[in-house]
Amino acid sequence: MRLFAAVLPPEDVLHELAAEVAKLRALPGADGMRWTERAGWHFTLAFYGEVADELAPELVARLTRAAARTDPFELALRGGGQFGQGRALWTGAEGDLRTMRLLAGRTEAAARKAGVAMEEHRRYKAHLTVARSREAVDVRPHVAALRAWRGRTWTVNELVLVRSRLPASGVPGEQPRYEAVARRVLGAAG
Repeated sequence: MRLFAAVLPPEDVLHELAAEVAKLRALPGADGMRWTERAGWHFTLAFYGEVADELAPELVARLTRAAARTDPFELALRGGGQFGQGRALWTGAEGDLRTMRLLAGRTEAAARKAGVAMEEHRRYKAHLTVARSREAVDVRPHVAALRAWRGRTWTVNELVLVRSRLPASGVPGEQPRYEAVARRVLGAAG
C-alpha cells in the first residue's frame, strides 16, 4: 500500500480555501497548471511510499502512540509559495507549527521503528499543495495573491494515515485518490 501520515483540515476550512483557489484559477498562467482536487487537500506529515501489508499493523500501532503523545494544537491556512520554479503552488500554515513539526518527526520515527524504509530526513515544511505543473510556470501572481490570505483557525485533534491510489487510467488530469485507513486522536495518552 502507498501510505502517508497527514493532517486533514475540516470542511469549513476547505470551503474557505476552495473560494481562494477559485480566484487563483482566474489569474494569468493558471491554465498551465493542474489544480489539485479539494478532496485531496491535506498536510503531509510523513510520506511512507509503498508499505508492505505485514508492516501496516505495527505502523498503525506506533502512529497511535505518536498521536497519544502529541497534544491537540491550533492551526490556520496562511499565505503561500512555490516549489520547483512553479511546479508546485501551495498554501502554508500558521499557528503552533512547533507542535506540527514535532508530530511530523514522530510520524517519521514511527515508520522507521515499524520497519518502513524511509528516505533521508528533511526539515519539515508545512504546506498544502493546491496546484502542480510538469514544467516551470510563472506563479508569481498566484503567490502574491496568497501572501495576504488567511483562513480561520481550527484545532488539529487527529492524525490520519492515508492510502494513496495513483491514477491508472491514463486519462490526462486524473488525480490520485486518497482513503483514510486509520484515524488517531491527539493527546489520548492521559
